[in-house]
Amino acid sequence: SQFTCDHQCNAPEKWDHAFKECAGKYQSPINIVTRKTLKDERLTPIKFKNYQQIFRSTIKNNGHSVQVGVPHLSTISGGGLQGIYKAVQFHLHWGNNGGPGSEHTIDGEQYPMELHIVHMKSHYTDLTTALRDPEGIAVLGFFYEKSNSANRKYEAIINTVRNVKATNSNTSLPAISLAQLIPSEQNLTSYYRYKGSLTTPGCAEAVVWTVFEKPIPLSMDQLGAFSDLQFHDGKQMMGNFRPVQPLNGRQVYCTSPPPFLPLSLKNQKAY
Repeated sequence: SQFTCDHQCNAPEKWDHAFKECAGKYQSPINIVTRKTLKDERLTPIKFKNYQQIFRSTIKNNGHSVQVGVPHLSTISGGGLQGIYKAVQFHLHWGNNGGPGSEHTIDGEQYPMELHIVHMKSHYTDLTTALRDPEGIAVLGFFYEKSNSANRKYEAIINTVRNVKATNSNTSLPAISLAQLIPSEQNLTSYYRYKGSLTTPGCAEAVVWTVFEKPIPLSMDQLGAFSDLQFHDGKQMMGNFRPVQPLNGRQVYCTSPPPFLPLSLKNQKAY
């Protein structure tokens, strides 16, 4: 499927040769230059439905990330999205033991890790069909930042991550909700929006991206747990992010208001 790839996943610069679409003009991730973003009144707060729903799932090491399947009951709409999108899966991208590892960057700043919650238009029954629609997929991207204390909401996930070190290993995940993984809804009103692609082969340009400004805190120990996983070839799974891609004239939009706070104030807002 579009979300799996072989050993070439370790070398994003070689994808163009294996997958034509990875050399497309509207690829992801990108560096978001905040002063060049355009405020868009249509970017109202996203409506999250059944994000509080507790579900049981399996966490899998797919050889280039850890991925968790999500029941389609959780949906997003509003916020300039055309229609309703249902959740399919979430996965993460990270660096080396808490070093730079996010896929998107903000004004050149790379965060230690990034969460992608992948959704498809609700009337589609499979990803392959959704990927043929230029707006078939909506991905919510969230950054992580280093915190001095562990994030209790992540304990269950991080404990199970330690059990899927080898490629293709999987284990059941204790009951979780999508809401517990992300900041509270009142902290999700500031975000960026642009048209892009999947960040792994086949790099289909079918994604409406929403990248949230508010990061999720994790301790160094929690961030470091992901670096203990292994790629297909048995090497340590670190730096599983695709480098930023050229904008090629695309416009990045941002929410208006509230204004973006200076970093010093941002850190004081409750998670």
